[in-house]
Amino acid sequence: MSLLVASSAAQADELNTLLNASQAIVNQIDSGIRLAGAATVYAPQGGQISNGSLSGSAHISSEQLVAYNKALAGMESYQAYGSVQDLLEEQAANELQLMNEAVGVFTEVVVEMIAVVEVAEIAEAAETPQDQAEVQEYVAQNQEALTIDQEQVDTYNQSIDDIETHANAAGAFLGVAANSEAVAFLQTGAENNNVNANNSTLSYSASNQRVTVAWEGTNNATAVYVNGTNFGMDFYKSTEEIYAAGAESELYLTGPTHTGYKCFMTGEDCES
Repeated sequence: MSLLVASSAAQADELNTLLNASQAIVNQIDSGIRLAGAATVYAPQGGQISNGSLSGSAHISSEQLVAYNKALAGMESYQAYGSVQDLLEEQAANELQLMNEAVGVFTEVVVEMIAVVEVAEIAEAAETPQDQAEVQEYVAQNQEALTIDQEQVDTYNQSIDDIETHANAAGAFLGVAANSEAVAFLQTGAENNNVNANNSTLSYSASNQRVTVAWEGTNNATAVYVNGTNFGMDFYKSTEEIYAAGAESELYLTGPTHTGYKCFMTGEDCES
């Protein structure tokens, strides 16, 4: 697997060959159409004719025909390089969709476990023996409703893992897509491996801190690091920065741990 070195011979330029061969015939047809058009204009008027040899200049030669058909046949083995930019952006969109789905699962299970917020709040507010007795009574009477089961915890844990995984992949792909040097480097990998980038496999590795394109039909891959090693791309935020950004998010500001249990559940007693 090549990480920062592109390998394999570049493909022959079949596309340019086809373009040149087809354009040569198109030029002849264009001349023929103009010549025929002129005939429809001049002949009925009388007194306006060519020298009698112009039609030959619009002929399609045998050489042009052979070249065109050969170019067509050559395209059977042609492999368009595709667009790494498109690959990065499309896969980022997929990851964002998966992230949003995981957020939906996360939100649902948090709502299912929402009673724990109420329990924490009333337990914290119980300052006197009477308050504490009331908490004990409330819990005893509502224990079943207040209980959290293992399945809910498993769902919560898995959903938060999924959110982080898909969010990081999307962020890595979009960050690389925004770096023209990194995109050009990966695009060269597609060309050197004679593959279509759009059909190749894109991945982000948290452990290796890199975005990798595994080229379709080969054992080769090209990667760029997102930890500051390549092209000035250092995408990693500190734990403090992540939690600070989260505290400013709508998801958090409208959530039960910020607004409080009663505000979240009923819209009452919300701080302005």
